[in-house]
Amino acid sequence: MIIKKIKLENYTVFENQQIEFSPGINVIVGENGTGKTHILKVLYAACQSVDKKISFSHKLVLTMLPDDYKISRLITRKPGNRVAVIRITAGEPNVTSERVLTASFNGKKKKWEAEVTGEDGWEESFDEISSIFIPAKEILSHSYNLNAASEKNNVRFDDTYLDIINAAKIDISAGRNSDSKNAMLKKIQEMTHGTVVYDANRDEFYLKSRNSKQEFNLVAEGIRKMALLWQLVKNGTLEKGSILFWDEPEANINPTYISIIVEMLLELQRQGVQIFISTHDYLLASYFEVKKQERDSLVFHSLSHGEGADTIYYNKSKNFDDLKNNAIITAFNELLNEIYNLGV
Repeated sequence: MIIKKIKLENYTVFENQQIEFSPGINVIVGENGTGKTHILKVLYAACQSVDKKISFSHKLVLTMLPDDYKISRLITRKPGNRVAVIRITAGEPNVTSERVLTASFNGKKKKWEAEVTGEDGWEESFDEISSIFIPAKEILSHSYNLNAASEKNNVRFDDTYLDIINAAKIDISAGRNSDSKNAMLKKIQEMTHGTVVYDANRDEFYLKSRNSKQEFNLVAEGIRKMALLWQLVKNGTLEKGSILFWDEPEANINPTYISIIVEMLLELQRQGVQIFISTHDYLLASYFEVKKQERDSLVFHSLSHGEGADTIYYNKSKNFDDLKNNAIITAFNELLNEIYNLGV
């Protein structure tokens, strides 16, 4: 399964927007408040709903966390009796037949009530698909009793945080590691200087090196994020046919590691993982341009505010520098101009 396109009407900041995706890597850039993370979360909720125990509308609410779990609060905040429509199209690579999952809801809907169509076919066609969402903030260091506390409403985290903890705890890998997988694990381990260990009795994660085992909360956050990536590759979560959503991979990461992250993502794409990332980082986006090969499938998507803050403009390109309304390039050029004016 790959996600081919999405159409959003009257959903959060999007009045009417359709986006077609690459079967490989999709890099979404844009200013704050342009809906980058919203797109990732909608797609993630749809991917999770291939499980017959999970409904799309319910998962969407648990992922977005509107007040009182009311899906109607996800409708664009503009005058009028608006109806939000989400339409996601998916299928197999290079196959014309597709499945469409649609959800619609108005302001009168209670909790996660929505008119959902295509869910049965979605489940039947894609029931073996694995998807995972890596949030911008690292969470494994807070794994102790987090799920239990959330179920009792003692803490409030959206499902992307709870799901990533659960995914990191399990091992679904089968057979021996491939050479490419071992190469990725070794590359990441050179940054983390250790491997991830989960202690089920203590419900805690540790970074284990040759001579010690260190609590995750005592490890630098950037290293913890790379260790999480190591764990997801090692335990089989990120395998051929899976889908990865990563919100701001660059957050709290040493700039010297950015190129390695890009190399890992490109390699995962070559192994059949479809990838969606949102970013504000010039280095991350530029390294994709530098590191990509002719065989790689990579598309940059740009979201920007129109003349009024309520309008979102969209465009895409296979080349980062060719994006219109590119907030990252604009900010970088402004910095260069200031440096030039200072005579540095």
